Amino acid sequence: MANAPENISHPNVPAETMYRFVIAGLVLGGHLSVGLNVFAVSPLLPLAIDEYDISRAAAGLLVALPLLVAAALGLPSSILIARIGLRRAFIIGWTAVALVALSGLAPNFITLLLLRSATGLGFAFILTATGPLLMQWFRPKEVTAMNALTTAALSLGIALSVATAAPLAKVMDWQTTLTVFAIPGIAGLVAWLGLGRDSGGQPMTGAGISLREVGAVLRNRAVVLLLAADAGILVQYTAFTGWLPTFYNEDRGISLSQAGFITGLLPLVGVFAVLVGGVVALRVASPRALFAASGLLAGLGGLGAFLLPGQALIYPAVVIMGIGSWVYVPKLLTLPMQMPGMTPERVAVVWGSLLTFSGFAMFVSPIFVGGLRDISGSFIPGLTIAAAASWTLLVAGILLSKNVTDSPARSPQAPSPLD
Repeated sequence: MANAPENISHPNVPAETMYRFVIAGLVLGGHLSVGLNVFAVSPLLPLAIDEYDISRAAAGLLVALPLLVAAALGLPSSILIARIGLRRAFIIGWTAVALVALSGLAPNFITLLLLRSATGLGFAFILTATGPLLMQWFRPKEVTAMNALTTAALSLGIALSVATAAPLAKVMDWQTTLTVFAIPGIAGLVAWLGLGRDSGGQPMTGAGISLREVGAVLRNRAVVLLLAADAGILVQYTAFTGWLPTFYNEDRGISLSQAGFITGLLPLVGVFAVLVGGVVALRVASPRALFAASGLLAGLGGLGAFLLPGQALIYPAVVIMGIGSWVYVPKLLTLPMQMPGMTPERVAVVWGSLLTFSGFAMFVSPIFVGGLRDISGSFIPGLTIAAAASWTLLVAGILLSKNVTDSPARSPQAPSPLD
């Protein structure tokens, strides 16, 4: 197999410095903290419905609103980061995650909803700033490895929170459970204030990026396919992570703790899937086969997760879906850096756009499934529609150009196709 192209420009990366391991630890901590909080409330939705006497659609906002905030701020934050710098961007992100620790003091549903939205703010700034930060501190193959590790940290955080939220809610107030998951955000903020740096190889200009340049990036065919593929997968992933525990509990008679454990397999499997995906991304030049295979697994596993009878069949279906939903991610995040003409500012735009487009899809998904359940009396129609969206990754793998990372002249002086 051919080696992956290394078109990422890192002319000044201080390869000898050991401080990049400190940066790596801080970035991994940021993604772990976001993962711990973004879906932590999912297994607790039945408790929220009972306590606040709200509909399933309204309860879905506890999952969906943070995703809407992240989506709304994804692209704007990528433009803002180019002006305020990476250090300030991470301070904003860490502070937002730390605020979620106030959940245990929330007196009502609206207050809790607003605190949950802070997770979306943290998600937007931490995720969008990570790409340019990695380009500054790490060499090309190290960037691919870091993309795998950061995604694994995010997935691990989701797995831990989804699997343990219901058991913790048995020994403390369920709102206090949300506070527990936000405590690492406080520690991370303190650590970044003392240790965080945005100095390294290829600096951001500080002059920002023009709207014309942003438009050129978003019109790129490969970028459009990446946005569609990721959004489709995350429509299914968010709907299933948000509602499978309730579906299993109400329709299959599985306890909330057991249902949360089954659903927690999605991100838990993802921890290992993204590491495998990182190895594949380092060794395979074309992303087409990886995207197509990942999309096929996510699509088939998603259908089986709610259509197959009995836990003996549900478990392998969820595992297969988890693999497909995560194994492509390291390549997805690295590919924009390998495309010709990319700068840290442009990579931030692509990552911010991924968050915006996928975030809006993720926002609509759990509300749509919950609302359709209220109308139809069944989760099956909504889950089926969400599962259908996941096949966009397979389609993107088929349509993506074979030479998406090739520069026309293989020269730094060659004009960028994004210009």
